[in-house]
Amino acid sequence: MRHRKDDKKLGRSPAHRKELLRALVRSLIEQKRIRTTLAKAKLARRMADRMVTLGRRGTLAARRQAVTALGPGPTVKLLFEEIAPRFDGRSGGYTRIIKLGQRRSDGSEMALLEWVDIAPAPAKQKKRKKKADEEAEQK
Repeated sequence: MRHRKDDKKLGRSPAHRKELLRALVRSLIEQKRIRTTLAKAKLARRMADRMVTLGRRGTLAARRQAVTALGPGPTVKLLFEEIAPRFDGRSGGYTRIIKLGQRRSDGSEMALLEWVDIAPAPAKQKKRKKKADEEAEQK
């Protein structure tokens, strides 16, 4: 029976699910916005909000808990120094989920997970070559 069990399994083993959520939250911290399926976004939101709560505490114990959850690297430093201080006056609800519709290939419901009050970094646009430039390179 699944009474009072609120975690979704996502069709993965517990270790795989843990690494998936860790990677999603790391990407959210670094990129400020991620595009994923709705089910994954809902689980990642829970973990991301918990990480911001740890970041707002700012203690050594909280930092160690964040390293345990996210793994070692610059992500924890970014969380504690840039993201968490922006939410000092807020008591929860640090992320938002925007539904994007269904994915064409398999019909999965897609969503955008982003921080509230933090604008994402502008996306790098690739420079497109003009046809004349492409023809010159081919010759």
